[in-house]
Amino acid sequence: MMNKGIILLSGGLDSLVSLGLAKDEYNVELAITFDYGQKSAQKEIGASEKICDYYKIEHKVIKLDWLKNITDNSLTNDDKMLPKGLDNPYLSVKSVWVPNRNGLFLNIAAAFAESGEYTHIIIGANKEEAQTFPDNSKDFIDCVNQEFKFSTLKAPKVIAPLINYDKNDIVNLALKNSMPLNLIQSCYDSIDGHCGVCESCTRLRNALKYNKDVYYTNLLFKN
Repeated sequence: MMNKGIILLSGGLDSLVSLGLAKDEYNVELAITFDYGQKSAQKEIGASEKICDYYKIEHKVIKLDWLKNITDNSLTNDDKMLPKGLDNPYLSVKSVWVPNRNGLFLNIAAAFAESGEYTHIIIGANKEEAQTFPDNSKDFIDCVNQEFKFSTLKAPKVIAPLINYDKNDIVNLALKNSMPLNLIQSCYDSIDGHCGVCESCTRLRNALKYNKDVYYTNLLFKN
């Protein structure tokens, strides 16, 4: 059977590069973006739309309003400050943790895969974030693939092209393959552009600096 893929697309660095790497091998035809009430939802949706236009794939937005209502974190709660920098990533995890987020996203994607005869689901999980976010780890991906053998009839396979890469490697892949980093929105905040100080911005900015990139650094971080 010919490969046919779905990607979980947040509009950020990891999902863009995962799409760029997987689009041909897995014949990615559909991208799903989730709005669960996060501060950056509209930015993520807008960036994802542009990325889908660039790669000419279908884009769906799925609203999960109830997820915000059962969580108390800085991603969704306007009264809580977003963590800055990477000084204490383990405290940061507690601040931005959304219960079973990737598990939920992947199970929804699996339902689309079952009904649309998709063979693969692509996720931007990576080695760097797996150090503090367990649902970005290879063990998690392996467990989900085992689950889908029981919860679906066709067992679509979850693929994480970046599972062995850190942010420095991921930016390097994007630059080497001329991927459109100008389209991404990796910031946790609701402000226009990238705030430059949240954890996600810090990881991206540091990786661009490591790769000695000036163009995208100046383009994405204007403040």
